[in-house]
Amino acid sequence: MLRRFWLLFAQAVTVLLALIFIIATLKPQWLQGQGQFGRQLAAPIVALQEVAPGLGGHGPSSPSSYADAAQKAMPAVVNVFSSKGGAPAPRDPRLNDPLFRYFFGEGGVPAKPAPHAASNLGSGVIVSADGYILTNQHVVDGADEIEVALADGRKTDAKIIGSDPETDLAVLKINLPNLPIITLGRMDSARVGDVVLAIGNPFGVGQTVTMGIISALGRNHLGINTFENFIQTDAAINPGNSGGALVDVHGNLLGINTAIYSRSGGSLGIGFAIPVSTARTVLESIIETGTVTRGWIGVEPQDVTPDITESFGLNQKTGAIVAGVLQGGPADKAGIKPGDILIGVNDQTIEDTTKLLNVIAQIKPGTTALMHLIRKNKPLDVDLVVGKRPPPPKRAPVDGGGGGGGGGDNNDDNSDSDNGSNAE
Repeated sequence: MLRRFWLLFAQAVTVLLALIFIIATLKPQWLQGQGQFGRQLAAPIVALQEVAPGLGGHGPSSPSSYADAAQKAMPAVVNVFSSKGGAPAPRDPRLNDPLFRYFFGEGGVPAKPAPHAASNLGSGVIVSADGYILTNQHVVDGADEIEVALADGRKTDAKIIGSDPETDLAVLKINLPNLPIITLGRMDSARVGDVVLAIGNPFGVGQTVTMGIISALGRNHLGINTFENFIQTDAAINPGNSGGALVDVHGNLLGINTAIYSRSGGSLGIGFAIPVSTARTVLESIIETGTVTRGWIGVEPQDVTPDITESFGLNQKTGAIVAGVLQGGPADKAGIKPGDILIGVNDQTIEDTTKLLNVIAQIKPGTTALMHLIRKNKPLDVDLVVGKRPPPPKRAPVDGGGGGGGGGDNNDDNSDSDNGSNAE
């Protein structure tokens, strides 16, 4: 009896070990966490963190389709066609000679063909039921006629309410009923890595949606505009997308597509959009006053670089050094001198010239600001009455037709946009 019991026990143990071996070989995860023996048999090679079953794949934050976002935003994105009429053909100076007119008559000489009218193509975004449209200033710059085509097929003429060359934004207005409008997003919730959609009319092929992510926020020192705080994205932006919408996965407006970095004229995955926060400020100012008013102090600043620090024996490593002061300007009247280093305005720290430019621009002209300086390695505070920033000098017109923003999409990697510049 005892021998029979022992044989049954041995057979049972043998079968159990065989089952454990098979499971450990084919399904080791079944043994994980099931006692010390199971952990030893199925121990991972290296400790890894794995998503729980059922949580992988597409969740609420990563939908499998962005069709809802596109359908929400697309009706509010319009095509903008602007044209600049050619100058009339000049009178032939030979017609001033009576003998020439005697032989050839007043109309005997074929007239020279008039220059071809330049046209431009871009996009825009309807932001108000009153018919206000945001677009890029370079899309409508110098235009004699502007036509807007809606996604629903309607077309109408538009008029320019105002423009701001220093941010490359313009506000148009159309008069049509039942206009679709876009919802403005919030920049404070935007993060690098968020999925975005770019909507516009590239190369005039028709309304197009491309997808990418936010590659960077707060891009500046690009030489595109005077005031720069760009959203960088790898969503394809091409000539004709200028003035179009950059939206989040909910179809809310995050930015106005403005420029690309390209050696060929096409998208290389580096595009820039003006944040909706900046666009809204410019929009409201233009609608209210017809222009954008900014503060100005009348200095020519430079960044404090290691070379400058070493050359002048400075202790200050950041800030904006004053290279020049406009005679009779606000800074001159306040006693600021070349060589002074601006390190703060009121309660805001100044790290470089871009920060100085943006901080001063936000101060209302006529307001007294407290300037924190370093002069000869010693701190100094100066009260300054901020002046009104003068308009930038006119750019030379871009000769180009129909290509989709002309040079306006800044397809050249050496973007021309000094805007008369960095003088603050």
